[in-house]
Amino acid sequence: MFVTHLSCPKCSTTYPSERLTQLCACGAPLLVAYDLDQVAAALKKERLKERAPTLWRYLELLPVRDRANIVSLGEGMTPLLPLPRLGRKLGMPQLYLKDEGIIPTGTFKARGAAVGVSRAKELGVKTLAMPTNGNAGAAWAVYCAPAGIEAVIVMPEDAPPIPRGECAISGATLYLVKGLISDAGKIVAQAVAEHGWFDASTLKEPYRIEGKKTMGLELAEQFDWEMPDVILYPTGGGVGIIGIYKALTELKQMGWVSGPLPRLVAVQATGCAPIVKAFEQKQAASEFWEGAQTCAFGITVPKALGDFLVLEALYKTEGTAIAVSDEELLEASALLASTEGTFICPEGAANLSAAVKLRKSGWIGANDRVVLLNTGSGLKYPETVTVQPPVLMPGDTLPA
Repeated sequence: MFVTHLSCPKCSTTYPSERLTQLCACGAPLLVAYDLDQVAAALKKERLKERAPTLWRYLELLPVRDRANIVSLGEGMTPLLPLPRLGRKLGMPQLYLKDEGIIPTGTFKARGAAVGVSRAKELGVKTLAMPTNGNAGAAWAVYCAPAGIEAVIVMPEDAPPIPRGECAISGATLYLVKGLISDAGKIVAQAVAEHGWFDASTLKEPYRIEGKKTMGLELAEQFDWEMPDVILYPTGGGVGIIGIYKALTELKQMGWVSGPLPRLVAVQATGCAPIVKAFEQKQAASEFWEGAQTCAFGITVPKALGDFLVLEALYKTEGTAIAVSDEELLEASALLASTEGTFICPEGAANLSAAVKLRKSGWIGANDRVVLLNTGSGLKYPETVTVQPPVLMPGDTLPA
């Protein structure tokens, strides 16, 4: 392992990596730091093709010290799909979809869970607790089972039903709260203080980001180390966009990629868009979004702990933030499925809506290489599709 320490991106305080640490004393999230010169000396990118097609192919850039502590279900190396028919239709001939829907547990949350749980196991965690909008809790519960870690999950009562079942069947202790993820977070924080559990809330431990950053590592490798122009990402807690930015920055420091980083786009729903509002006002952090509501449940996050890191990534890559309506994202989901045969989650569909708007405005150019990051399978959201086909009687014939 090439980890040197944990570092606070807000006040620059450092912490030893082998001590179980949550937040910085200033309250900010901690980031994992590596000796990238040693990583570059130990690992040559050409050798990656010899390794198994999981996120653990990037072990030198991950925080687990002992391979025996790795908890894996085969996560990672999801396909990068060209979308030629849709791209021609929308005036984006170089349009791609990074599809996380086929990963274990059906969403990109498995990446953060795999690395986060593996490191928690290595550091001796016995019980962890976390608030969730559904999929993150499901993923962490699933990975905690083979790790032998007890998981306590609190999610909003309105969360999609499938993640509830995943938590239950994997042996986690599940609670529902009449409220938002922010309300679940308050309950978890109190329980952590009372019982001494490990708090696995978004960005309250440093290792979920390391799992999510492997999306950026994979994109760089899949594009043969030539970075795309634009990456659109559905943003709730923002760990994914923070992780992708961290990954590409590390690769650049190692000399594996060159040139400007992709312009990052944070996509939110009009019913919950604190990052968009902060970006439009050129703020360094967001404000709590009152009355948050959207069918893209995974991005219903009224106030993200790492909002300042998301905004920093947007500003430094000359990116942007944009919100789309539920109607727009559901239309985009149907358009993508009917054109390219890919059924993605509503959060991922929001990216397509955003890309259409940005192409029409000229922010995305006709020759830009554009990546839509789909964070999960549409099969986890059956309630977003209404089907009322005609009913036939025995002996009926089909019209031409």
